[in-house]
Amino acid sequence: MARGWVWLQLSIAWLPMWALFAAIIVIVHGNSLADAAIGSLRMVGPGAALGILVYKFASRLPWPHPFRLAFVAMHLLAAVLYAVCWYVLICVIDSLVLRRLVLQIGPGNAVFFLTGIWLYIVVAVVAYANLAAQRTAKIETQAARMQLDALRAQLHPHFLFNALHTVVQLIPTDPRAAARAAEQLAGVLRTAIEEQRDLIPLAAELAFVERYLAIEHIRFGERLHVQIEVDTASRQALVPSFALQTLVENAVRHGATPRVEPTQIRIAATLGERVLALKVTDTGAGTDVHAIETGSGTGLRRLRERMRWLYGERARLDLISDAGSGFAATLTVPQVIADE
Repeated sequence: MARGWVWLQLSIAWLPMWALFAAIIVIVHGNSLADAAIGSLRMVGPGAALGILVYKFASRLPWPHPFRLAFVAMHLLAAVLYAVCWYVLICVIDSLVLRRLVLQIGPGNAVFFLTGIWLYIVVAVVAYANLAAQRTAKIETQAARMQLDALRAQLHPHFLFNALHTVVQLIPTDPRAAARAAEQLAGVLRTAIEEQRDLIPLAAELAFVERYLAIEHIRFGERLHVQIEVDTASRQALVPSFALQTLVENAVRHGATPRVEPTQIRIAATLGERVLALKVTDTGAGTDVHAIETGSGTGLRRLRERMRWLYGERARLDLISDAGSGFAATLTVPQVIADE
């Protein structure tokens, strides 16, 4: 039994029930409000304690599909048992308080028996509603988990294919550089396969990006310049794995690759009010933002979809590009600092 369920019973079911019983005692018997509150507590307390058992019973007896009469029969039997136990507990408590044997309370045994059955039905209904909500949440979580895994798996071959293409291009022109690039690629591949987390410290993501850029630098040489501006505080923030790498790869592919002139890529991180902004800009020729987002060869569309699964509406990816003025991609996510 989750502790949250106990509080749920108290706040939703038993506190109003306690108030109702207290009001009935005041109206019917004319007791003071204080005496009625204490008397009501002696009735509601055993009912709440037995309600925990009802919840456990409901969790072990799932709602049948299709519906079966045996299910109803078992709950009717359990309701009778609940009513009897509830009444016995009240008699025991009143006997201890009054220091004499009490076998009949208030309006009579029959009324208390029917009230006990009614309480059982209320608790059972709330229990099944809660269990249904838990199952729905679990199914949604599993669906989100599968979707995130699929999107992350799609990102891996995307940049690994481009890195492998770099190695292949170097083989006929510079075999030694190709060998170095192959070694770097092995490290990148190992990280991509072993990393199963959705959120990692920005420092770890930067380390991966730097290994990726080392491969690209072998190919581009002096044509590629990288500037990293990330302070210590930002490095401790959690970011989606391979998110920054996707932005950097996009800058390399669409900013540096088509150009003969040197291209500068700037990577920056800024901690704002409850958010972390990752910005990657390049001094390339610029491109059509719509074409980048919808093209089959880009990971930005997959990244945007992954952000939606991870953060809902709390994250965004902004793309800006004008002809001849380069390209800028800014990913804004909720600020979460990694534990030390």
